[in-house]
Amino acid sequence: MASLSNSILTFRTTTPYQHEDTTTFRLVDSFLSSSYFPNRVKLSTRTPSLSSKTSRSFTSIINEFEEGKGNKPVDQLEESKSTTTTTKIQESELADRWLEIHGQDDWVGMLDPMESLLRNELIRYGEMAQACYDAFDFDPYSKYCGSCKFPRRKFFDGLGMTDYGYDITRYLYATSNINLPNFFKQSRWPKVWSKNANWIGYVAVSNDEMSKRLGRRDITIAWRGTVTRLEWIADLMDYLRPINSDNIPCPDPHAKVESGFLDLYTDKDEKCRYCKFSAREQILTEVKRLVEMYSDEKISITVTGHSLGSALAILSAYDIVETGLNVRADASVAPICVFSFSGPRVGNIRFKERIEKLGVKVLRVVNVHDIVPKSPGLVLNEHSPSMVMKICEGLPWSYSHVGVELALDHKNSPFLKPTNDLVCAHNLEAHLHLLDGYHGKGRRFVLSKGRDIALVNKACDFLKDHYCVPPNWRQDENKGMIRDKDGRWIQPERPRLDDHPPDIHHYLKHLGL
Repeated sequence: MASLSNSILTFRTTTPYQHEDTTTFRLVDSFLSSSYFPNRVKLSTRTPSLSSKTSRSFTSIINEFEEGKGNKPVDQLEESKSTTTTTKIQESELADRWLEIHGQDDWVGMLDPMESLLRNELIRYGEMAQACYDAFDFDPYSKYCGSCKFPRRKFFDGLGMTDYGYDITRYLYATSNINLPNFFKQSRWPKVWSKNANWIGYVAVSNDEMSKRLGRRDITIAWRGTVTRLEWIADLMDYLRPINSDNIPCPDPHAKVESGFLDLYTDKDEKCRYCKFSAREQILTEVKRLVEMYSDEKISITVTGHSLGSALAILSAYDIVETGLNVRADASVAPICVFSFSGPRVGNIRFKERIEKLGVKVLRVVNVHDIVPKSPGLVLNEHSPSMVMKICEGLPWSYSHVGVELALDHKNSPFLKPTNDLVCAHNLEAHLHLLDGYHGKGRRFVLSKGRDIALVNKACDFLKDHYCVPPNWRQDENKGMIRDKDGRWIQPERPRLDDHPPDIHHYLKHLGL
């Protein structure tokens, strides 16, 4: 059926251009690598010409493809075998090279030209961050607004990501009592799942099959960012304060991070079932539990997030290492890496120096037209002269990015509108699309992994109109309403979400929290 599906996709994609200009078809098709259609049927005299003006129905064309799929040309069979072999080689290579992919050498020589293994892993972790958006209920007319739509054990299945290779071990929550109103979502109804909590991400661990493919057991932390709006930037106090002011260990009293990020990470509401423990306490106890559980295996800790979620990713990765949770019983150290997407600056230059000294590897994927990575610290930042930064490092608005930057440009994609819309430029699915087509600076944009371009318009209006993909197309059917046994429309009850494991107090005690 792979041959049929890819052939149909070719038909649907190219038909609008064939009515106008065959050259246009060839130009657009050239932006799709051969891997985009790995088993595409090669048109022959037996295959219907999709550009001809035929009166046959589309169904008859499909049937003809079905009849011929068992008689593939020899070159297609060879191509299919080659694709399978390449996949197996890449999986074997990933298990051998995972430390490089994880930033062991700061990705030197892997970004330009773009290393295909790294691209695939960046997209995979980006999809885990995107899952936070897709699973989040942000409808103010839902009594579950601010929660996750799916129970923990059905998370990936609920998103259509069956067999993704990870098991969710814990959901993460934060209190909405802090000053970030555009990050938190609240229901308009009086009866709600929680008045003070918001779901903000999850912790997952690779299963046995995925661990074999990765070459280690991978603990992944995914943080949710802002859903659609960018007003949260204005919510930032743009004020740095010492990271150790919130009982996060740090030997340098001048290492500072943005105040709002610290509040989101460390605040709690002891009267609330879901956020009676801070996000920090939830993360540290779960990481400690998993590191101890897999004490006899090679492990990695990978933290990912988009937008404000990437700031939490950097902050939590720092905390894990500074607290020493990645140091194992045999004194070996589990490597920790952050894959950040469109993240803001988090702290000052002293924080940057400290996190890099600890060995936390950070790869930041940004769109050069996105305003969020340029905030806060629009005036004093890592691009300012070093002498100026040295003089001003004590000021509360002097910021510096951490890690390595991979800069992408949405105007290089022939699929996207050359718009200056800030929401489009910030969109995570657009970043994953740009990753798929990026091969290095000055190189032609060609989709390598073959991600569906329609995903770009899931929550924005970014694709060019002639692809006929409606903007903001991802919606819940009937706004989540269903018919009850009497035929009346109701909002269904959802299973109660997991809050905190019973052994959390045990790990809090061991951590001295």
